[in-house]
Amino acid sequence: MKAHIFIQLKDGVLNPEAKAIENALKTLGFSSFDSLEVSKKITINLTHNDKNKALEDAKKMSEELLANLVIENFNIQIEE
Repeated sequence: MKAHIFIQLKDGVLNPEAKAIENALKTLGFSSFDSLEVSKKITINLTHNDKNKALEDAKKMSEELLANLVIENFNIQIEE
């Protein structure tokens, strides 16, 4: 069973990496977009087959280590 954890900055938090990519794309002539976001995806292969336990473990991992809850949100998808 896999837990896919998607971590992104909260609204209003400055994202210098996204801004640098956006500026570089526009410099290269790509102008058919108005904004972009940069986020992280972490995939964890879990050893048990209980979907509820997998979600619980992934949530706890995210809250305790993977996401900075002050500036980031996270979403979890469980793949059986």
